[in-house]
Amino acid sequence: MTLLRTLAALLLASSTLASMPASANSTLENVKARGRLICGASQGTPGFGAPDDKGYWRGLDVETCRAVAVAVLNDKDAVDFVPLSGQQRIPALQAGEIDVLPRTLTWTLQRDANGINFTTPNYYEFTGFMMPKELGIAKVEDMAGATVCVQTGSTTEVVANDVSSKLKLDLQTVVFDNTSATREAFFSGRCDALITDAGALASVRASMAKNPDDYVIFPANEYIDALTPAVRHGDDQWMDIVNWSIQALISAEALGITQANVQEMKDSTDPRIRRFVGTDPGNGKALGLSEDFAWRIIAELGNYGEIFDRNVGKGSPMKLERGYNALYSQGGLLLPLVFQ
Repeated sequence: MTLLRTLAALLLASSTLASMPASANSTLENVKARGRLICGASQGTPGFGAPDDKGYWRGLDVETCRAVAVAVLNDKDAVDFVPLSGQQRIPALQAGEIDVLPRTLTWTLQRDANGINFTTPNYYEFTGFMMPKELGIAKVEDMAGATVCVQTGSTTEVVANDVSSKLKLDLQTVVFDNTSATREAFFSGRCDALITDAGALASVRASMAKNPDDYVIFPANEYIDALTPAVRHGDDQWMDIVNWSIQALISAEALGITQANVQEMKDSTDPRIRRFVGTDPGNGKALGLSEDFAWRIIAELGNYGEIFDRNVGKGSPMKLERGYNALYSQGGLLLPLVFQ
């Protein structure tokens, strides 16, 4: 019996080792050693993640990664962005080729149970269809027989099939292996509709359509998705660091801390603010970071509301409403946790 138990333990250990990335160091150690954070990125979605005309990456997802870089390396620009297709992104994270995979990923059970951990949602949105207005369709129930451009490896492929089956629409999916090909096929008339999350559709309409007003966007179903940065299984410290870097953005907005007033907040007498900015120590040490990591994130990037507004909100070409992405106190779904 003892021999059998020993053999079973050895098999379990070898299986565990085989599933781990090659490096024995923690993610935090690897990031500090290379002096760079490596983030997965979309293949170009202005407002969420895309390089500008000078090659500098901008967007809500990009700034989420930059928040982690500030927390760990004290440098928002110490980040390399790796554009990945829907099929590439999860394997790249599991293999240790990237350190964080941001909002392009929908939090689902099977993804969560198979090699990755989700952190804090940084964007909530419905899956939508975009269609030319000239087709006269403005709701999913009227899409019978329509062709739909979809990227393989995405949850939107599942949504399109689910909707077609549930409503007996006989939708014809035309599948592509990367984002650019999917979008170009739609605008070239290869498909009647394009499906992805509504925020990305608004970005595509604003950046690729000759006349954005020629296209209509409407929900594919009644559900809301939590689009969430992810990390690998097996490194709890790194998951905590990414979680609380995102929470710093959300909690700062709830506490009234902005990029403009963050310096004076170091003199606050409010106990919650003092813990947040690191005047009263403990939070940084718990994560293996400097005590003022959250303060530095806001000093460099501002709070979640500021990041939202300049990338996709009222200060951007997209001008999206906060909606689900407002704080819970303002009717949204963003819930700040306690820095204590």
